[in-house]
Amino acid sequence: MKSFKTLTILILAFFSVIGVQAQTTQVKPTIVFVHGIWADGSCWDDEITALQAKGYSVISVQNPLTSLADDVAATKRAIEQAKGDVILVGHSWGGFVITQAGNDPKVKALVYIAAFAPEEGETVPTLSAHAADNGVQQYFIVTDGFISLSQNGIKTAFAADLSPKKQDLLFATQIAANHTVFGEISGTPAWKQKPSWYIVNKNDKAINPDLERFMAKRINATTIEIESSHVSMLTHPKEVLAVIESAANSK
Repeated sequence: MKSFKTLTILILAFFSVIGVQAQTTQVKPTIVFVHGIWADGSCWDDEITALQAKGYSVISVQNPLTSLADDVAATKRAIEQAKGDVILVGHSWGGFVITQAGNDPKVKALVYIAAFAPEEGETVPTLSAHAADNGVQQYFIVTDGFISLSQNGIKTAFAADLSPKKQDLLFATQIAANHTVFGEISGTPAWKQKPSWYIVNKNDKAINPDLERFMAKRINATTIEIESSHVSMLTHPKEVLAVIESAANSK
């Protein structure tokens, strides 16, 4: 009888230790990437590969760029698919998307990469009015109501610091946006409730860096600045990765 009690105590102690270990083992959040206009989900390839190697689950959304509602819906599907907590990472127009989709309770932090961070009621033009116009509209190509960026626009305003080969790849793979998205009105912003990080691209000619600084300050984001064109996830993947991991490791 005594030996039976001893065995029982040992079993209970064993499962108690296992339970404590399970509680103290931190499960990594899922990183959900949201691309902007004139890009696609593959623009995060370097970050995705690095994060997966470190044990993170990663989802890269493919935005249809047909409306804000459609893009938010695509991101919400990714959030629903994710197991556990989610870190949303948005580039450019993707900032509009994560500002809305980030209200989901699974989302624990927002990372803006040279991205729009709108207040409720703002559109791309009204938000952009907080800084000088950079003239990116001169590179627009409109086809059946969808706007793409000219090859010269990719090389001049979008990704000036990439190699010509990579610039040509961006031009070929870009997703054109319905012209109506520029007039979409933002709803209740998640950044008022969720911690945020922001990367300012100092050499950005697609979104004025001063506008990026304005938005980063307004949302009280942890902010760093990078000597990069608009596509710092392609030009400075290590720096972008460090910011994402900082958000992922935050309490």
